[in-house]
Amino acid sequence: MKLHEYQAKDLLQSYGVAVQPGLVAYTVDEAVAVAEKMHAENGVDLFVVKAQIHAGGRGKGGGVKLARGIDEVREKASAILGMQLVTHQTGPEGQKVRAVLIAEASDIAKEFYLGITLDRQENANVIMASTEGGVDIETVAEETPDKINKVWIDPGLGLQGFQAREVAFGLGFEGKALKQATKFVSALYKAYEQADASLAEINPLVLTDQGDVIAVDAKITLDSNAMYMHKDLAELRDIHEEDPLEVEAGEFGLNYIKLDGNVGCMVNGAGLAMATMDIIKIAGGEPANFLDVGGGASAKTVEAGFRIILKDPNVKAILINIFGGIVRCDRVANGVVEAAKKVEINVPLIVRLQGTNAAEGQKILDESGLPIETAILLKEAAEKVTQALAG
Repeated sequence: MKLHEYQAKDLLQSYGVAVQPGLVAYTVDEAVAVAEKMHAENGVDLFVVKAQIHAGGRGKGGGVKLARGIDEVREKASAILGMQLVTHQTGPEGQKVRAVLIAEASDIAKEFYLGITLDRQENANVIMASTEGGVDIETVAEETPDKINKVWIDPGLGLQGFQAREVAFGLGFEGKALKQATKFVSALYKAYEQADASLAEINPLVLTDQGDVIAVDAKITLDSNAMYMHKDLAELRDIHEEDPLEVEAGEFGLNYIKLDGNVGCMVNGAGLAMATMDIIKIAGGEPANFLDVGGGASAKTVEAGFRIILKDPNVKAILINIFGGIVRCDRVANGVVEAAKKVEINVPLIVRLQGTNAAEGQKILDESGLPIETAILLKEAAEKVTQALAG
């Protein structure tokens, strides 16, 4: 679950991470009121108006603007709020801006990158730091990988003081800034672990002209599977930033991820779903989605799956691939027939059943009177997908 920049900064600040001062606003009038408050309390006259969407590259898309004084805050907020912001991460359709962060502009002496994530190969969290701040870390990793320092944290011991200092030293901090950077790294790691995050990224981490170390931007991604332990953080979810079909699937307990292909797939089990996508590629098609209906595959979930898959105009065929282990194939077949009668399916439908009562399930489908192609073997399912795409 991704957080907006203002949410990430609020979370980090609660753990003692030094962040750029600012407040969120949802209307132009609120943006002006925030700027007036910051001016009255701290004498701020130079502001940054930042679009709040779950994507990077906001500045290049026109979503981050400098404002000199209150009048310019109104002007810049008016330009950003409601715009369809297009960045390299949103795709050509862009993302509507519903909120802006009004932040105090910082006097930047130097920019750095600092990130924490899980290194699955090492089975340990890794802190990544680079002097190339303000640049996409992927670009740095590809073009100048030697400029990224990595420190792995033993999960049994946690972050040690010498490791936090190693990160700060590696970025070239000295004196007062070194102490602040060391404290920053420790606080960021604490926030990452205790909030059950899967990514914490500060880009840029800034050394100001005054010698302070602060986060000017912050990207936090939380582990959705851990949100039952963090009810307060779960409330920060913004469904406007998510794919509508994925949100709808979640309401029915389905695991759905939209892809760019032409064959919709409905499967029970993540491993079988991956194998099904391989089948589709072997058949000459491209998977249009990942959809795991779980162990039940009831008429209700199958119907919901049909409706979600068919909302994708790129879908030219549907492959249902079910292994009857927990659930019997004849029950799945009855569910498919019941769901197919309620949903107008205007593309070829191939159903492959294997496992408990597979033969009985195939008979139910064959005798349903519905235009359903059945298969038992993976090869047979792939051939029928090929025929459906050719037809």
